[in-house]
Amino acid sequence: MEKTLAGRVALVTGSGRGLGRAIAERLAELGADVAIHDVNREAPAAFNEAENLDAVAASLAQYGGRTIAVTGDIADEAAVTQMAESVINQLGPINILVNCAGGDIAAKGTGKPQPNDALGISVEDMHAIFNRNLIGTMLVCRAVCPAMRESGQGTVINIASAAAHYGTSPEVAYSVAKAGVVHYTRCLAFELRSSGVRVNAVSPGATKTARFLATRKTDPAMMAESGTLNRYGSPRDIADAVAFLASDQSSFISGQVLRVDGGRTLFAS
Repeated sequence: MEKTLAGRVALVTGSGRGLGRAIAERLAELGADVAIHDVNREAPAAFNEAENLDAVAASLAQYGGRTIAVTGDIADEAAVTQMAESVINQLGPINILVNCAGGDIAAKGTGKPQPNDALGISVEDMHAIFNRNLIGTMLVCRAVCPAMRESGQGTVINIASAAAHYGTSPEVAYSVAKAGVVHYTRCLAFELRSSGVRVNAVSPGATKTARFLATRKTDPAMMAESGTLNRYGSPRDIADAVAFLASDQSSFISGQVLRVDGGRTLFAS
C-alpha cells in the first residue's frame, strides 16, 4: 500500500475508540505519525475496545510510524493547549487535525436515556453537549491552526453528523451542536482561505461502532430508516472519507461537508 501520508503528523481527538480509532488507524496505515487522544487513558475500556489509550497507540505500531497517546478535556482551554504542545514536542508540527471527540449525553452510553428533546433537555446537559461537540472543536482548532497558517499548509477535518442536516428528536442539542460544527467549518475555511490550510467536515450517518451496537437495536426496520443503501455504515467507511480529505487528492477542496450517510439526508424531513 502506498504511504500517501508519510512524513505527516496527525492529531485525532476522541480516538481511543469508535470512529476516532478507525480514523487514526487509517491515517497510520497510510504512513502518518499519529497522536491518539481521549479524555482519559481509561476511555477505550468503556465498550471493551482496548484496555487503555496506550494500548490503542501501541496497536498502530504495526504500520511503521510513530504513535503517542495524549489526554485532555477538549472543553478545557488550558488542557487543549497542553495537549497540542505535547503532540508538537513529541512528533513535530501537526499537519492533519481530525476533530472527532464529541457525543450526546454521557449517561446514554450506559443505556439510561435522559430527556434530550427540544423542550425537556436540562440546561446542564445543553452545556455539556455543546462543550463536548462545538466548543471543544473550536478550542482545538484555536490551539492547532495558527501554526498551520504560519507554515502555509495543513488540513482540518471536523466530524459533524448527518443529524446536523435535518430536524430530529430526541438528541436535539446534539444535532444543533453538530450543525454548529458544520457552519464553523465553513467559517474557518473562509478565514484560512489564503493561507494554504484546508478545512472540511464529514457528516457520518448511523455507523456500527461498539458504542452504537451497545445502545441501539440493529433490527431491519431501524436499518431501513438509517439510509438508502440498506445497511449501516462501518467505521472504515468514515475513515476512508477522512483519509481522502487529509490527502493531496483533495488539495482543491475546502469549506465542504462530505455526507457519508448512505443517502440518509436525501429523504430526511
